[in-house]
Amino acid sequence: MDTSELEPSRLGTKEHWDNVYEDELDNFDENGDEGEIWFGKKAMNAMVGWAEQHAPPQPDMSILEVGSGNGALLFALAGKASYPAQRLMGIDYSEGAVQLAQSVGRSRHLAAVTFRVCDFLQEDPPLLPDNHKTDGIGTWDLILDKGTYDAIALMEKDENGKVPVEGYPMRIAKLLNPGGHFLITSCNFTEAELQTKFITGETGLLYHSRIQHPTISFGGSTGSACSSVAFTKPACRK
Repeated sequence: MDTSELEPSRLGTKEHWDNVYEDELDNFDENGDEGEIWFGKKAMNAMVGWAEQHAPPQPDMSILEVGSGNGALLFALAGKASYPAQRLMGIDYSEGAVQLAQSVGRSRHLAAVTFRVCDFLQEDPPLLPDNHKTDGIGTWDLILDKGTYDAIALMEKDENGKVPVEGYPMRIAKLLNPGGHFLITSCNFTEAELQTKFITGETGLLYHSRIQHPTISFGGSTGSACSSVAFTKPACRK
């Protein structure tokens, strides 16, 4: 499916996610409920397992999650997989999501994981505290996306008639360190469709690997409920 073929949806609006995280923040304050894990724990744990295999923890590595929501994926990396918490950052354009993730982090004694408000399509993510670069180019060793590309693909066209999500792949390519990886999980796009969007002459990204999710069969067809694909930025471009 081409991103231009998707109909805009409330899932692609900031208002929707602000409302979602306002409710989830209230639930956490009242009941300690950390909120929904997008795509479920199995998909999240599969991403953690992929990271451990292909981008194992290093003291100086930098990891960014785009659209981090309640922070569940980053907390799994820090708590279960022993990635250095101070080297993890989550960004979200919803202030409520950031507040929720920060609250969950404090309750889990993982407050060293950083969460910041950032509109990824419009601005570069903040740098980690010990990063002294003057820009965000080539800053991250691993970038993660669990459903954010899907949501952005449902946004309204801009004033020029362009689909905002079309600029997303180049944003990723710009921020990755040479030799770095980008791992995305999507329920709206197949593996082949994701490869078409992210592997272009402009991005310079290459296919790295995939996560095999459980398959389901229906009407004679077999497939997975979501697709997870990893891309890499070459260490040296010709």
